[in-house]
Amino acid sequence: MTIISNLSRRRFLQGTGVGLTIPVLESVSTRASSRELSPRRLVCVGNHLGFYPGNFFPEQTGKNYEATSTLQPLKEHRADLTVLSNLDHGLNGGHKAVHGFLSSIKKEEAAGFPDKNVSLDQAAAEHVGSETRFASINTAIGDGTDMCWTRSGVRIPPVNNPATLFQALFVNASDADLLAEQNRLLHRTSVLDTLSESANALNRTLNTADRNKLDQYLTSVRDVERRLQMSLAWVKRPKPKSPIEEVLDEERKQMDEMAILYDLIALSLQTDSTRVATLEIPLAFQTSELNLGGYHGLSHHSKSEDRLAQLQVVESFFTTRLNAFISRLKESQIFDDTLIVFGSGMSDGSIHSNRDLPVLIAGGGLKHQGHVICPPGQHKRIPLSNLWLSALQWFGSRQERFGKSTGTFTPIEIT
Repeated sequence: MTIISNLSRRRFLQGTGVGLTIPVLESVSTRASSRELSPRRLVCVGNHLGFYPGNFFPEQTGKNYEATSTLQPLKEHRADLTVLSNLDHGLNGGHKAVHGFLSSIKKEEAAGFPDKNVSLDQAAAEHVGSETRFASINTAIGDGTDMCWTRSGVRIPPVNNPATLFQALFVNASDADLLAEQNRLLHRTSVLDTLSESANALNRTLNTADRNKLDQYLTSVRDVERRLQMSLAWVKRPKPKSPIEEVLDEERKQMDEMAILYDLIALSLQTDSTRVATLEIPLAFQTSELNLGGYHGLSHHSKSEDRLAQLQVVESFFTTRLNAFISRLKESQIFDDTLIVFGSGMSDGSIHSNRDLPVLIAGGGLKHQGHVICPPGQHKRIPLSNLWLSALQWFGSRQERFGKSTGTFTPIEIT
């Protein structure tokens, strides 16, 4: 397996704060032998505060668009990405709607949908099941954006410590610790089995409303059971050897959080420790490198030229880090099998708009088209969940609906 080149310790230790979870397991892989030799991967990056439309969307359509300030750092990879205009997740509420970026469903409305508000990454993770050590790796800077949700409507809290993620990926536990972990998982599984049996017996005595509540609870229990079973399957298997020195917690203050998050995600994909990963960028994002005011305050620019200029620096920083991540995936020869989703559940943070969401997709071996307006010449917006459904089908899932989808995404071929 090719190792990411020129990844020196000091360059690697430029960032901190990652998140990790071992989510839902359903072993339902139907990949063909060619797919098994080159598995597909999905990476979702969400920014809570959106992107200023004037800095994000090009004026021209097609491949020959003039790159905006936010897209300029991605110029070396522009042939391998598509910017999408006029996509909506159909939600309102400003900050309160951002958590629906990968689901298109508010958590408060999730009970009315058969799959609740399951997010794109977790639907993909269910397809992976136990084929990898971690069905997904969910990361965030700080507290994240509440972007990832299970099929039972439970938020997956991301890990924001790079040392924790490094140990999960590469550090093998002692024999004593492995035995203790195995016993813990077996014990917790047996407790859940007993709980499920008792709840099923109680179900026969309840009215319809209470049975529905109990069903939601049991669904959550089953999610936990699947995660425990996956953990148990991998607990004794040795982890891959790390190509870099261990990330230590005491070095966090010396690092660039976003850079190390991307580095660790790249390594997790390259070693096939996971095939699904997320990165959440919160409204409280800060970086000493930029020497600017608070990001949240800058997002409330009110079209002030000074604030927009500073906001441009921050947003260009985000795409500069994305550019480096794409380069690493190309170096490790997995970019064409990796679909990257980058965007936000908010458009313009200054007016708390959730319309015309900033979204771009990269990689995946797709026939990228530069800048696509969806649909061209019309005002009716295509549901963002149509894009997510096509992404899931590209990933290998046989789902025919996702969230509020009305069909697959037709403006760009995703196969």
